[in-house]
Amino acid sequence: MVFSSLIFLYLFFPLCMLLYFLPVHKLRRRGKKEPPPRTVQEMKERNERQKDDAPTPVSINWRNGVLIVFSLLFYAWGEPAYVLLMLVTAFIDYILAMQIEKTDKAKAKRVLMALAAVSNLGFLVFFKYTGFLAEIVNLIPGVKLPVPHIVMPIGISFYTFQILSYVFDVYRGDVKAQRSFPKVLLFLTLFHQLVAGPIVRYDHVAMEIEQRSTNPKQIWAGIQRFAAGLAKKALLANTCGGLADQLLDPAQFASLPVLGAWLGLVLFAMQIYFDFSAYSDMAIGMGEMVGFHYHENFDYPYISKSVTEFWRRWHMSLGTFFRDYLYIPLGGNRHMQLRNLLIVWGLTGLWHGASWNFIIWGLYYFLFIAFEKYVLARLKRKPPAAIMHVYTLLAVLLGWVFFYYTNIMDGFALFAKLFGKASAGLTTPDVTLALQNNVFFLVAALVACMPVTKLLKKWAERLAARGKGASRAVFALQYALVFALLLLSTIQLAGNSFNPFIYYRF
Repeated sequence: MVFSSLIFLYLFFPLCMLLYFLPVHKLRRRGKKEPPPRTVQEMKERNERQKDDAPTPVSINWRNGVLIVFSLLFYAWGEPAYVLLMLVTAFIDYILAMQIEKTDKAKAKRVLMALAAVSNLGFLVFFKYTGFLAEIVNLIPGVKLPVPHIVMPIGISFYTFQILSYVFDVYRGDVKAQRSFPKVLLFLTLFHQLVAGPIVRYDHVAMEIEQRSTNPKQIWAGIQRFAAGLAKKALLANTCGGLADQLLDPAQFASLPVLGAWLGLVLFAMQIYFDFSAYSDMAIGMGEMVGFHYHENFDYPYISKSVTEFWRRWHMSLGTFFRDYLYIPLGGNRHMQLRNLLIVWGLTGLWHGASWNFIIWGLYYFLFIAFEKYVLARLKRKPPAAIMHVYTLLAVLLGWVFFYYTNIMDGFALFAKLFGKASAGLTTPDVTLALQNNVFFLVAALVACMPVTKLLKKWAERLAARGKGASRAVFALQYALVFALLLLSTIQLAGNSFNPFIYYRF
């Protein structure tokens, strides 16, 4: 199940929210019927007892339970066989984290932490990398192992890092081990961010798992964020993806002109940004509706003026995970920085997929990050901001070639097209027509990559502060915009079968 499906939008999520906010009460048992009070003091005592016996709102456990049940149903919708794997993973780490906290011996703590790493990463390696490892071994002359095709659990890369970060934080003493298994399960399985992030750290939500509250203002803010993310996915990402796939199809390379190659690459760059950031927007919005506050995952990365800045703005939860749990423990900037960067970026590429193109993609960024740290950063006179922005966009666009094509030779073939080795020339009538027919959409998509919404939000806040009339007008405009986005997204989803989430495969 994906967020941008009609079943999720109009059945699963509304039912979850209905049960979550259901005004359930817990009744306390009453004693036997009392005689009527005969004095004022007896009446006061009876009133106090009745207060104690009155229905009380249900505890946070009810709402946590609703989220756990719906999260498991959400995951089982796509991968019913692997729900048990996730439950086993959660239970193993729940036990190990408590044992790590209990023991005072440093060696025992390290052994338990190693067990957690081996169990979590062992599952990840088995399901995601077994086939790839067999292919590597088969490169040895005379070796021919069978290459298994194992179905990978959806989102295993995300939830493995998430639960592993919890155990590691307990090991470092940054957080207390959670004594309640249902609460550990809730942290791991929350369907808002279960299968495609953002990667949530336990300390970010520990207090909210125990106790949280919501109000109409927060719910409305969450609805707005969700509607914006849904529109970004349904109206922008899907359209970009459909056009990009047509232009970048290797079967069509013979007739692909230079302009078509660049147009297809730009469309894919926008697709993957809109697709992934839309998922994060919807996850953040749904979390806000029920009192969870997830960290931002994207910050308009295409406005960056360096590749280093781009990766501070792109998939920020993954970047901080590698920084805090790998780069800094390896020595960070203090010891063997170049080696540390090589390891981090090699594993970043491998995390995205079990194929050579992703490893090349990660090492490609290692070269740019190293170049900026060891060359650009030492220049006495920095290049103009415009030059740096063009350089960054070009580097990122060319990097997406390695990401798009799992077949490396197809990627190199596209590079040839991009740089003029195209038998079809600069353009063709089909590409020119496609560009003309989609020019307004392309302009809108490019604008959506820039922080225009931030400016509009600030403008609306200043306008609303002028008085009640202005505040009501802003609210009415927001209400109309949310309704329009939901309506247009629904129409688009109902009439379009092309609706993938790129990062579901990771």
